[in-house]
Amino acid sequence: MKILLAAVNTKYIHFNPALRLLKAYLGETPEDTEVRIREYTINHYAEDVLAGIYEETPDVIMFSCYIWNWNFIRGLFPDLKKVLPDAQLWLGGPEVSFDPERILEDHPEVKGILLGEGEATFRELVLEHYVLHRKDLTRIPGLCVRTDRILRTGDRPLLSMDEIPFFYNEEVLRELEHKILYYESSRGCPFRCSYCLSSVSRKVRLRSLEKVYPELQFFLDHRVKQVKFVDRTFNADRDHTMGILTYLAEHDNQVTNFHFEVAGDLITEEELALMSRMRPGLIQLEIGVQTTHPETIRAIHRTMDLERLRQVVKRIYEMGTVHIHLDLIAGLPFEGPQRFRKSFDDVYQMHPAQLQLGFLKVLKGSSMYTDADKYHILYRTDPPYEVLSTEWMSYKEILKLKRLEEMVEVYYNSRQFTKTLEVLQREFSSASELYEQLAGYYEQQGFFVNSPSREARYQVLLQFISGICPERTGLYRELLTYDLYLRENLKKRPAFALDPEPFRRQIRRLRTTRDYHVEVFFYPVDQEKAEQILHPSPEPIFLEFDYGHRSPLDHNAAVRRVDPESV
Repeated sequence: MKILLAAVNTKYIHFNPALRLLKAYLGETPEDTEVRIREYTINHYAEDVLAGIYEETPDVIMFSCYIWNWNFIRGLFPDLKKVLPDAQLWLGGPEVSFDPERILEDHPEVKGILLGEGEATFRELVLEHYVLHRKDLTRIPGLCVRTDRILRTGDRPLLSMDEIPFFYNEEVLRELEHKILYYESSRGCPFRCSYCLSSVSRKVRLRSLEKVYPELQFFLDHRVKQVKFVDRTFNADRDHTMGILTYLAEHDNQVTNFHFEVAGDLITEEELALMSRMRPGLIQLEIGVQTTHPETIRAIHRTMDLERLRQVVKRIYEMGTVHIHLDLIAGLPFEGPQRFRKSFDDVYQMHPAQLQLGFLKVLKGSSMYTDADKYHILYRTDPPYEVLSTEWMSYKEILKLKRLEEMVEVYYNSRQFTKTLEVLQREFSSASELYEQLAGYYEQQGFFVNSPSREARYQVLLQFISGICPERTGLYRELLTYDLYLRENLKKRPAFALDPEPFRRQIRRLRTTRDYHVEVFFYPVDQEKAEQILHPSPEPIFLEFDYGHRSPLDHNAAVRRVDPESV
């Protein structure tokens, strides 16, 4: 008996932890039973995935199904049945758990679906049905199965989090080298946000700290680069949260970064105090703001103290120890284009390291799915079920926001233009106007079709600025030069940078190793506040970029003013 667990991920750096949990919870199997895992990405050719599965010669194939891979996976079914006619196909995951009867009706090649959490169901299915032949499928709870008819076999009790196995070991780490590692210390969410499937069950189950601590230590001992907690709301339980953060602070290996999704307004004073003492880069936080419109917040069943959120994010930003991601969702009820821009500007002013602008996805099983007609929400028929229009926002306006989102991703979230954008925003009435006009320039120049290279984006931004405020082109030329050298020790000088020839002698005296670059400026571009940069300096400013000492938060080079006469 050979069972193949198959996943199709969005990117190479991702892996599917659900499949490894299934295999780990299954435990030891008889010698004649083998369970294997194969992972692909949505960028693979379907024929290559088909060939890979065929070469495994499985008796049972189980797919892990999500909105990002469902179209790809279901496209494999007809051909899989042709090349492996005796193999039984099973599905699991959130994309197939809501309406499994319809999925089985639409896809006669599929034998059944594991509903909800699958660890215990998978173990019973494999051992009791396929290996020992002791149980008929109809007697295994947690399934929707095709027999002489399609039926559900009943609910299965949820597992205690302490029953969930820790599947990492040295062999797994070798297999997952260069991939993001995921860890789960809780399941469920205390909130009931209407667009989220986690709202279906508000019960939060915690893994005991006695189990969590040695598992975290495993990551620390192996000095992995990053561990991403998949807990829906990491700080739902204060004792649990504080216990984990304290352990990480006390056992920091100076290398590993831990990523958490949190409710920003619930972060406590005790947690803030601890964060302020942490190594910069030890943790990063992702906060789902989604909207700052009170009416929209109520409509999506969220509870959020916006003023507390602003205070917390401001304090974390000022600490300089924690990388913050803030999330927004476009297309929510009661939020038209202008009101969404207000939410965007509110969040932008909080100075997140990443501003992640997403678009509403009407997920099957969520309350937004039920309320879609009520709010006149139209969304894509196929996954990812993304919003097309609402009562408050047309499809044309959605497309305009998508172009704005691309500019935010390219220019803001890349962190390549931080100083330039900080000053440039002053030329516009709001941050949203800046990115909208930049998007308009991109569209006019055809850059959405023929995207500029990473280096060319500096020149493109300078050209855009030259059309907005030509009298300050010199200032922005220096700001872009400063931003570029913050990130990279270039071998080839950018075309837009000032000619350093008049200062060649001083620069040569100051530059001592290849880990340094010295650049001359005529504006004080190294100052923190934008208003301090606007006026030229009476004397040339020599800045030394030290690439041997980079910020652990943004990886920018350390910058120092240097005096050529003192060398």
